[in-house]
Amino acid sequence: MFPLKDDNPSRTTPVFTIAIIVVNVLVFLYQFSLEVGGREGARAAESFIREFGLVPCRLTGACHGSPDLPSPVLTIFTSMFMHGGWFHVGGNMLYLGIFGNNIEDTLGHVRYLLFYLASGVAAALAQVAMGPTSDVPMVGASGAVSGVLGAYLLLFPHAHVTTLIILGFFFRVVKIPALVVLGFWIVLQVLNGLGSFGARGGVAFFAHIGGFLAGIGLLFVLRPRGRARAP
Repeated sequence: MFPLKDDNPSRTTPVFTIAIIVVNVLVFLYQFSLEVGGREGARAAESFIREFGLVPCRLTGACHGSPDLPSPVLTIFTSMFMHGGWFHVGGNMLYLGIFGNNIEDTLGHVRYLLFYLASGVAAALAQVAMGPTSDVPMVGASGAVSGVLGAYLLLFPHAHVTTLIILGFFFRVVKIPALVVLGFWIVLQVLNGLGSFGARGGVAFFAHIGGFLAGIGLLFVLRPRGRARAP
C-alpha cells in the first residue's frame, strides 16, 4: 500500500515542508557524491554517517567516540536530514510531501517547524531507549515524518488518499480514507517493532512508533484554536 497523493488541498504554501524536503535531498545528494569515489569515497561516506548520525551508545554514555565528533545531542538533529539510500529518502519525502502540507497549514509555519523537530527528537529518544548500548548510527527523517502522519490521522481521518495497492503481479490505484492508510501503516510498525527486539541495525521501527505518538500528543500542545478544518 503506497500513498500517491491526498484529496485535501492546503490553504497556504507549505514553505517549511518544501524547505525540509529540499534540505533532505541536498544532504543525501552530498552523501551520494561521497560514495562515487571508489573505496575512499565509501569510507568517506561511512565516516560522514558515523560523524553526523545518531549513535545511541554515545548519547547514553555507554560508549565514547573521538572528542572531535559533534555532540551526541546535536546528532539527534543532524541525523534527521540524512538517509541510507534512494528508497529511504524517496519514501520519507513522498510521505512528507503528501501529508506535511496540511499539518503546516493547520499549525502555522513556525509551530509546524517546532512540531516536526520535536517529533524527530521524540522518535530518536524512543529508539535509543530500546537499544541504549547500540553503536549502529541512526539516520533518517522517518521519525519526524511519523509525527506528521500521527497528526494527520487525528485531524483528517476521512480525507481520501490515492493509493497504489500491489498484490503480486497485480496492482490497482484506489482512493482510501486516511484512517485506513495510516492505520495500516502504524499497525505494521508495531508488529515489525515487536519482531525486531534484539536485532542489530535495520529499520528503526520504535522511532516510527515514538514519532507517531509524539505527533498526536504535540498536536494538542501546538495547534492554535480555530485552525482545524474538515477535509
